[in-house]
Formats: sequence, C-alpha cells, structure tokens
Amino acid sequence: MAKESVKARQRKREAMVAKFAEKRAALKAAGDYAALDQLPKNASPVRLHNRCQLTGRPKGYMRHFGLCRNMFRDLALAGKIPGVRKASW
Repeated sequence: MAKESVKARQRKREAMVAKFAEKRAALKAAGDYAALDQLPKNASPVRLHNRCQLTGRPKGYMRHFGLCRNMFRDLALAGKIPGVRKASW
C-alpha cells in the first residue's frame, strides 16, 4: 500500500498534465521551446507513473486493467473481473 501522500502527489500531477495538455501541444507545434520551459515541471506527461488504482503500487502494473498484479489476482480469484478466470489445463 503506497502512502497517501504519494497517491495524492500522483493525482495532483495527473490534474496538472490534463490542465496544460492543450497549451503544451500548441507550444510544441509552434516550436516555442522557451515558453515550454516556463510551464510547471509537473505539467509534463513524462513525470507521470503508472500506479494501481486501488493500492497505489507502482510496480507490477497491468495497463489493460489499471491494477497491480496482486490486486488483479485477488479480484480475478474472487470473480470480480468479468471475463477473467484462473487457467487450468
């Protein structure tokens, strides 16, 4: 379980990226790199990190489901993810 402060920081970065996305695209298209440098650092999408939606775990992230491997396994075994079940052959 990630600390609440780390999860809050990630949410803040996501909001900042969304807020400045249009402005960044316009500045990049115009080639105005001096103005791009004036934008906040957290407005860059490179600073985002994929995290589990439930726990905030940064490693073992499954992009298709938005969960870490541990939570994916628990939810899949509980039958809470539609179309997913444990393999047996």
